[in-house]
Amino acid sequence: MWVIIKFDKKKLTSLKNEFFKKLGSKPIFYSPKIKIQNYSKLKLNNKEVLLLGDYILCFHIRFSNKNIFNTLRYCKGVKYFLNGFSKAQLEIIEFIDRCKLNEDSQGFIQQSFFDFKNNKKFKFLSGPFTNNIFKIIEENKFYIKASIGKLNTKFSKEDYLFSPI
Repeated sequence: MWVIIKFDKKKLTSLKNEFFKKLGSKPIFYSPKIKIQNYSKLKLNNKEVLLLGDYILCFHIRFSNKNIFNTLRYCKGVKYFLNGFSKAQLEIIEFIDRCKLNEDSQGFIQQSFFDFKNNKKFKFLSGPFTNNIFKIIEENKFYIKASIGKLNTKFSKEDYLFSPI
């Protein structure tokens, strides 16, 4: 069974170790990540960002027993377990499958993961226009035609990351 855990990012390794000790076998952890580019001192830097922030998905067969959470609740790094995970197992599995389907060879989520609609504002997360806001004018299978201020440009959907504002 999958559970959703809010955790302290600084204590993730100790959380994993304690779960291993208390559960007896190694649980499966999944946390999708994206690679964001930003400019700092006129230099383009890559940054790894967790898509779910300080939440992580964890699978173990013993999670079907609700009493196990009393012992795991006090592990280092655990802030709390989200309620309702037992009813949302299908949605969690679909989310994980969709993430894995849209991962690149390095394990980062690609732009194809994000849904978007025309005529909304977006912000570039990578490439030469990082942190610039744009509006989609036209979209097809291979590229997006966008307006960045007074500049109109075309770019490939696969080459750059962007998110809605």
